[in-house]
Amino acid sequence: MPLHDWTKVNSGLYHHFHQFWSTEICRALNRPGVMPEYLSALVEQRGGVKEPDVVAVELDQRDDDKPDMGGTAVMTRPQTRIVRQSDNSYYADKANRIVIRHRLGKVVAFIEIVSPGNKDGVRPLERFVEKVVESLRQGVHVLVIDPFPPTPRDPFGIHKAIWDEIEQEDFDLPADRNRILASYEGDRLFTGYVETIGVGDVLPDMPLFITPGAHVKVPLENSYMAAWQDTPAAVRRLVEA
Repeated sequence: MPLHDWTKVNSGLYHHFHQFWSTEICRALNRPGVMPEYLSALVEQRGGVKEPDVVAVELDQRDDDKPDMGGTAVMTRPQTRIVRQSDNSYYADKANRIVIRHRLGKVVAFIEIVSPGNKDGVRPLERFVEKVVESLRQGVHVLVIDPFPPTPRDPFGIHKAIWDEIEQEDFDLPADRNRILASYEGDRLFTGYVETIGVGDVLPDMPLFITPGAHVKVPLENSYMAAWQDTPAAVRRLVEA
């Protein structure tokens, strides 16, 4: 099913779909064999600075230096249209960071589905970007899904707004593919895997890193379709108009 134009409805109606989609992503990730058994995907738990939509929580990991990944986690690098990498932030603050870790309930990754409210003002966008970047600096991996076009606050899309806090560089956002899917690996090298899509495009599976060098695939298209099927017909008619 192609991506719809959610600018056709108000924020409240989109929020209804947004909640369904978050739940469907959780269901997909929690199915046996998708993620390692010591990880669970939960909706709207606290991760980093603010509450994201979906978090992957490490509930019980063995003390091995390299635990068995299990599930369908893969160690090969994801293939996306755009890959960005930077070690600037890591080396900039390496000398003065103290990290306190706790095994039980540690957040290892989260997924954020962008809402209009995240970009409807300068400060909301700043808070969103701060949440993502601070989480990466804490070693938490992030997948950002933005089904909305750029605004005057993010004229080149949400990825550039985030990446500029790590390393400023040019980013070409096609006018006909101006929705962003961006997966960020928080490690010594910050790496961003980015896809640009447009209204009418099928959503690709995106990587979600669960440890440096290993990721699982998030089935965005299948979860989107499942959420769409449970969306009220009156809302579907407005979006499809």
